[in-house]
Amino acid sequence: MPGISRKVATALAVTASTALLATACTGQASSGASDDPSKDTTITFWHAWSAPNEVTGVKALIAGFEKVHPNIHVDVVGNMTDDKMNQALRAGGSKAPDVISSFTTNGVGKFCSSGALVDLNPLFKKAGIDPATTFPKAMSEYTQYEGDRCAVPLLGDAYGLYYNKTAFQKAGIAGPPKTWSEFEADAKKLTVPQGDTYKQLGFMPDYHGWETTTEHYMGQFGPTYFDTSGKSTVATDPAVADAMTLQKKLVDDLGGFQKLEKFRSGLGDEWGPKHPFQTGQVAMQLDGEWRLGMALDAKPDFEIGVAPLPVPDDKADQYGKGYITGTIAGIAATSKKQNAAWELVKYITTDTDAVVGFSNAIHNVPSTLEALKSPKLKYDPRFKTFLDIAANPHSTTSPASINGGVYLTTIQQLGYDYESGKVTDLKAGLKKAAAQIDTDIAQAK
Repeated sequence: MPGISRKVATALAVTASTALLATACTGQASSGASDDPSKDTTITFWHAWSAPNEVTGVKALIAGFEKVHPNIHVDVVGNMTDDKMNQALRAGGSKAPDVISSFTTNGVGKFCSSGALVDLNPLFKKAGIDPATTFPKAMSEYTQYEGDRCAVPLLGDAYGLYYNKTAFQKAGIAGPPKTWSEFEADAKKLTVPQGDTYKQLGFMPDYHGWETTTEHYMGQFGPTYFDTSGKSTVATDPAVADAMTLQKKLVDDLGGFQKLEKFRSGLGDEWGPKHPFQTGQVAMQLDGEWRLGMALDAKPDFEIGVAPLPVPDDKADQYGKGYITGTIAGIAATSKKQNAAWELVKYITTDTDAVVGFSNAIHNVPSTLEALKSPKLKYDPRFKTFLDIAANPHSTTSPASINGGVYLTTIQQLGYDYESGKVTDLKAGLKKAAAQIDTDIAQAK
């Protein structure tokens, strides 16, 4: 499983990276470096991983690169925050990174539009590598902004549904739900009341739950978020209203917001062994691939099942898809060794064995289509669900925007207000949210 630092960084992507990128990431245009990557040189690579198994995995990844490119030496600096990366990308200098790796996909729009990271499209073209056929569709999408591919996927996260097989059998449910109506029915059937609370809750639908964010839900509904002119579509795209309406109905059907929140406040946190799915207090859980290792380590007294998250009834033919995000890598525009830096980026993100080895080391989803089907992958059979979700062409992500994930924060806040009853007119709420999103983007340009 990935280190806690990785997921905390992802969870804080909107609040941290957006603000920092807006103030710090004013990168310069490409230096037009003409370094010779065949000559002896040293480049610097900054990354954010910090857990012991992750650090070991990075060391092995770099060792593999240096074996193939013995003349390029890599100084590795780990546990670097987006704040430090952004400051270094802006300042440049001999101690600044040539290559960075960030957990924050929400920052891609700002990275690209500010020129902090170089556009990799010419380098891919020169190397004869087609990103569209190399990376899963969603991963390819979240590493570019308005045609500028300033980042490249470096492993990923896929979201699916964990379920308590023992509880399913006890409730007489044959298998995981595939459509939203089945999901809703199962959530009710798996809920066991106990006084004014629950002995077992079928599913915690609240947006304050564990990974149950608006964008993770809406990924199954296929939202567009923006039109071709860059204007918000949250008020006009039926997928957004459908996702929020069905989530609110599930909240109400399972006891209402106040009752669910009271129950949630007494449950364990997301990262400890007392996570409510692992303790059996919640029978189904929307979560990423890292949860499997964490849940198994907790040694629950039930069998864990893994499946794709259900889809809306009218999209039943798309069952198997999910929401995708992940780590990104890029080359600093201030680097004077961009050709050598490209050799590193190309190796760690497109070399099948390198990607597979790194995936095996830190238990994240491989980020190339070839690596996803490599026989060298080592994983629990249940992990294949996430490999299939990552490779599914219907899987979705959140598009990059010039101000990072601010638009996601706006949508999430509406979700909080709607599920709690603070906002009762969803149509009006979405219209207001769309106007706010457009205003925020206009101010960021």
